[in-house]
Amino acid sequence: MSVIFLLIAASTLVAGIFLAAFVWAVRKGQYDDDRSPAVRMLHDPSVPQPLSKAEGTLPLNEIK
Repeated sequence: MSVIFLLIAASTLVAGIFLAAFVWAVRKGQYDDDRSPAVRMLHDPSVPQPLSKAEGTLPLNEIK
């Protein structure tokens, strides 16, 4: 029976630690902007340029 009390105490302690970490993250602004990071890459103006033959790569249609 004492094991149950030990498990209840340990789980309450772990839950309290997770709650404190969540409150800390909310106060630090971790969850302020939850939409734009996922959409920001879609509006990126820079387009990567393909590598040239001088850089040692071949286009896919020239690979044998």
